[in-house]
Amino acid sequence: MKEIVLTGAGGPEMLLVAEVEAPEPGRGEVRVRVEASGVSFAEVQMLRRRYPMQPRFPFVPGYDLVGTVDAVGPGVTGVAVGDRVAAMPRTGAWRSRAVVRASSVVPVPAELDAGVAVAAVTNGVTAWQMLHQVARVRPGQTVLVHGASGGVGSLLTRLAVLAGARVIGTASSAKHDLVRELGGEPVDYRAADVPAAVRALAPAGVDAVFDHVGGPSLVESYSLLADGGIVISYGSASTLRDEGHWLTPYLGAARRVAGWQLARLLGRGRRRRATFYYVKPGPRFTQALTEVYRLMSAGDLTASIATRLPLEKADEALRQLVDGRASGKIVLEV
Repeated sequence: MKEIVLTGAGGPEMLLVAEVEAPEPGRGEVRVRVEASGVSFAEVQMLRRRYPMQPRFPFVPGYDLVGTVDAVGPGVTGVAVGDRVAAMPRTGAWRSRAVVRASSVVPVPAELDAGVAVAAVTNGVTAWQMLHQVARVRPGQTVLVHGASGGVGSLLTRLAVLAGARVIGTASSAKHDLVRELGGEPVDYRAADVPAAVRALAPAGVDAVFDHVGGPSLVESYSLLADGGIVISYGSASTLRDEGHWLTPYLGAARRVAGWQLARLLGRGRRRRATFYYVKPGPRFTQALTEVYRLMSAGDLTASIATRLPLEKADEALRQLVDGRASGKIVLEV
């Protein structure tokens, strides 16, 4: 089988295509013949050792996958050879065959294309959970989605529109048509004053902000909240080129959020909230992905795919992501 190995810190040139023996599943595990795996900003951060608790080099990246079970380990029930499944191992998905915990796989509807299905695994669950379980967005509310043309942002925008919310989405001017197609109102994130542009559209503030940028953007996002609003931080894209320990920007963000929470408890924060979100496997993950797949099968939701590349072109996939050329999810096909 083939796998992509990240050999050390640097750029996409640090990826190596390797030929290895296919692993056998152990107790409670299944082996999946991978059809497609996703490329995410997490892998970009891993290139620079900036991703929280990433493995030591060398290792195989790959956050999520879709494929068909071709071997089952001892003690596995409920999953059989031939089942089409999705999984989010966080690392190890950039392989032609991957071993994952049987308890972590989610059935994939037969009618869904593998690339579309994998584009909804991490991104779809992230968007659905933040919108419905964290922010609890209601019809008539106004939300701000940073990076509305991206993998998570495009799904967030569409899901929020389906939920009856008004969506303001930041994106580069070249991607404004996509944001409009999704049902959002675009704002150029390269504009001199993004908060002013958002306030012009929502003078009373927004009810929720979904912020993957981090750093100074988190402060701006909080300032745009209406009374009782919430900002959800789910990334730190702006800190990618920071130096020093990877934990430093997260500590700074945690201090800000703690301060805002204290102000709220003291009655000084206009009931505004701030919180962090991190996608993780488990029953709630399965529930969310099942719901996302239901919406996709019904034709109510689709995942935007920026490009499809063969597994061996993972380095090119990361270059596109680093350069900001992608609108939607980059997919590696096996």
